[in-house]
Amino acid sequence: MTDNEMTRPRILCVEDEAGMLDLLRLILEAAEYVFLGARDGAEGLEMMRSEQPDLVLLDLMLPEIDGAEVLLRKKQDPAIQHIPVIAVTALTSPFDQLMWKRRTEIKDYVTKPFKRRELLDTIAQVLSDEAD
Repeated sequence: MTDNEMTRPRILCVEDEAGMLDLLRLILEAAEYVFLGARDGAEGLEMMRSEQPDLVLLDLMLPEIDGAEVLLRKKQDPAIQHIPVIAVTALTSPFDQLMWKRRTEIKDYVTKPFKRRELLDTIAQVLSDEAD
């Protein structure tokens, strides 16, 4: 890892759709973030432990271990429970969003399809809040 990569925020994207994962990589790398990618919940949890990212972008609708289970396991693991999570999902109902935020420790919510600026602003806000 270069010195430049060590100072940039590291963002883990847990997303099962390859096209969406590629899009997130392009957006994050263009914005000078270090991109880490996982294709399912199990890999995402493993990478949270091994990579200790600054932030996780989590798709809630994952196969096998879904977003709710990832969040539950994360909450129970002292090594990773401090890592903030932004949900990136197709669940668009304000009620769904409110329920997820209340039942979990999601810091914010970005609805697919999203605008690049919306995603980057949300990431910046959560990282700023965590730094305070």
